[in-house]
Amino acid sequence: QVQLVQSGGGLVQAGGSLRLSCAASGNIFSINAMNWYRQAPGKQRELVAGITRYDSTNYADSVKGRFTISRANAKNTVYLEMNSLKPEDTAVYYCFANLFPEPGQPRNYWGRGTQVTVSS
Repeated sequence: QVQLVQSGGGLVQAGGSLRLSCAASGNIFSINAMNWYRQAPGKQRELVAGITRYDSTNYADSVKGRFTISRANAKNTVYLEMNSLKPEDTAVYYCFANLFPEPGQPRNYWGRGTQVTVSS
């Protein structure tokens, strides 16, 4: 059983910073990629940032230069450092992992989400 446990988030003023963490636990053989998505009220879930097993990263245009995704391999953990936050960053942030619980087919897993609220 694989779980993605998220931490961090909360309320911050515009221009502030927050750090999200997501730890994958359980039966994990290897991890292909871990991403952060977000969903604002009335909007579709969107990809914010992603990092692959080769440390290749990608970002949504709206967060480039402000957000940084990183990972700690030994801990199967991914982080999202969010700086210069804007009210439009307000959303529920979800962790996502594409991983092998065992050799064979990779599977997708989601965290439960954490609220990030940026006040103006």
